Amino acid sequence: MTTKDFQRRSPLRIFLSYFKNHKGLFAVDILCACLIAAIDLAFPLVTRSALYDMLPGKMYQTFFVVMVTALGFYVLRSFLNFVVAYYGHTFGIRVEADIRRDLFRHMQDMSFDFYDRNRTGQLMSRLTSDLFELTELAHHGPEDLLTSTVTIIGALVVMASIQWRLAVIVGIMIPIFLLVIWTMRRSMGRASAEAKKKTGHINTEIESSLSGIRTAKAFANEEVEAKRFDAANTLFKGAKREFHKAMGRFHSSMEFFLCSLNVVIIGVGGWLVMQEQMDYRDLLTFTLYITSFVSPMRKLAGFSEMFANGFAGLNRFVDIMRTEPTLQDKENAQPLENVRGEIRVEDVSFAYDGDLAVLRNVSLTVEPGETIAIVGPSGGGKTTLCQLIPRFYDVSGGSIRIDGQDIRDVTQKSIHQNIGIVQQDVFLFADTILENIRYGKPDATEEEVIEAAKRAEIYEDILAMPHGFGTYVGERGALLSGGQKQRVAIARIFLKNPPILILDEATSALDSVTEAKIQRAFDALAKGRTTLIIAHRLSTIRSANRIVSIADGVITECGTHAQLLNAGGIYSKLYKTQNALALEAME
Repeated sequence: MTTKDFQRRSPLRIFLSYFKNHKGLFAVDILCACLIAAIDLAFPLVTRSALYDMLPGKMYQTFFVVMVTALGFYVLRSFLNFVVAYYGHTFGIRVEADIRRDLFRHMQDMSFDFYDRNRTGQLMSRLTSDLFELTELAHHGPEDLLTSTVTIIGALVVMASIQWRLAVIVGIMIPIFLLVIWTMRRSMGRASAEAKKKTGHINTEIESSLSGIRTAKAFANEEVEAKRFDAANTLFKGAKREFHKAMGRFHSSMEFFLCSLNVVIIGVGGWLVMQEQMDYRDLLTFTLYITSFVSPMRKLAGFSEMFANGFAGLNRFVDIMRTEPTLQDKENAQPLENVRGEIRVEDVSFAYDGDLAVLRNVSLTVEPGETIAIVGPSGGGKTTLCQLIPRFYDVSGGSIRIDGQDIRDVTQKSIHQNIGIVQQDVFLFADTILENIRYGKPDATEEEVIEAAKRAEIYEDILAMPHGFGTYVGERGALLSGGQKQRVAIARIFLKNPPILILDEATSALDSVTEAKIQRAFDALAKGRTTLIIAHRLSTIRSANRIVSIADGVITECGTHAQLLNAGGIYSKLYKTQNALALEAME
C-alpha cells in the first residue's frame, strides 16, 4: 500500500489487509476454532439425552457407546486446540512481521528532517513493543469474535428450546454486558495508548544513556544518568498504573456479570422447578449451557482488552505510515545516468524548518573532474551545502544541477548511487570489517574488498588483527581506533567508486603520517572525478583546483591557494593562524 492508501483507509481496514497474504493459515485457524465451538455446543445436548432417555430407559450399551464417542470427539478437540494454538500464533506472527517490515521500509523512505525531529528510542518502540500485541490480536481477535458469536447464538437457540423464560433473561443480560464491556474498552484503549507513548520515552532514555555510556563514565556521571532513567521509569510506571486501573475495572465488572448470571439462572430455574414448570434435568442441562456460554463471554471480554492494546499500537503504526516523506521523487523522475560530475549551485538559499537560515543566495559551478575545497568557520554552512547536493534536504530557494539536470527531477536513489560521502563522524555497523567495507558495494568480491582496503591504507592493520577481515568492529566500530574507523569508511568509498566525492573532514581522525598516505590515495581517486572537500586543516587542501570560503551562509572568497593567500581575506587569516599554532606546538 502507498502512503495515500494509508491516509484513505481506516486502521481496521489496514489491519485486515495484512491477512490477505496468509489467508490459508487464517482459514485453518478459523475452521478449527469453529469445530471446537461445535463440540462444546453438542456436549450439553448429549448430557440431556442421557438423563432423559438413556439412563431412565436402561439403554446402558448405547450410553457407553455415546460416552466413548464423546471422548473421541474430545481427543479431536485437543488436536484442534493444538492447531489453533500453533498455526494461529504462526499466522499472527507473520502478520506482525509484515507490518513491521512495511514500517521499517517506510522509515527508510523518510527524509533527514524526520530523523531530526524524532528520537531513535521512540522509533525503536514503534518497531518493537508497539506491535507485540498485534500478534495476539491477529490470531485471537477474529477467531474469538467469530466463535464466541456462533457459540452464544447457538447456545441461546438451544436454551430457548429448553426453557424460553430463562433464555429471555440471558438475552436481556447480554446487551447490558456488551455495553459495559464497550465502555470499559474505550477507557482502557486510552490508557494503553498513553502507556505505549511512555514506553517509547523510556526506550529513548535507555538508547541515549547506553550510547553515551563512555561519556558518562568519563565524567563520573553514572548517578546523573541513573536519575534521568528513574525519572523516565517513574513516568512509565504512572502510565502503566492508569492502564492497570482501567484493566482492573474491566475485569471486575466482567467477573461480577458472569458470576451473577449463574446465580440468577439457578435462582429463577429453581423457582420454576418448584412451580413444576421445569424439570430439574432441564435445569442441569441449562446450567451446563451457561458454563459453555460463559467461556465465549470471557473471550469477548478478552477480545475487548486485546483490541484496546492492539489498536493502540496499530494507531501509532498508522500515524507513521500516513506521514509522507518531505522529499519525494517526481512522478516522471528519471535515473541519473552516465554522470560526468558537473555541479551547478544556482542562487541557493536554505533554512532548517523554514526559519533557521543557513545559506543565502549561494552560487557555485564545479566542472567535471575538478577538486573544490570548502573552508570557513564552524557553522558557516559548509556541511549544509554538501548535504544539499545529494538532496538530503531540499533547497529553500534556487536550484542544484548535476550535469545540467535539476536534482529534484531525478530519482533520489540514483543521486545517492553516484555520490560517495565520507563524513567526520564515521558510522560503522556492528559487523565484521569485511562487511563494513563491502557496504559500499554489497555484491563486491573479497578480492575487490582487499583492493579497496589497500588503497585506503588499512590493509596492513587488518592483517595484524586476530581474525583479519573477519574481525568484529563492535557497536559503531568501538573496537577500532579513530583512524582505523575512518580508513574503513574511506575503503567503502574506494569500493563504491562513485563519479562524485564529498569528503567532510574525512582525514580528521588520522595522524600526520597516515593522513599523508590517505591524501595520496585521495589524489589518485579524485583524478577524473568531481570532488568536494570540507576541511579545517588547511594543509590538506593545497592541491585543490579551487578553494571556496563560506562564512555566515555566503561565499566570501573563491580561488587557488596562492590567490587567496594574496587576497588577505578569511582564508588567509585561517591559514596563518593554523601555521602559527603549529609552530607554537613545535616549540
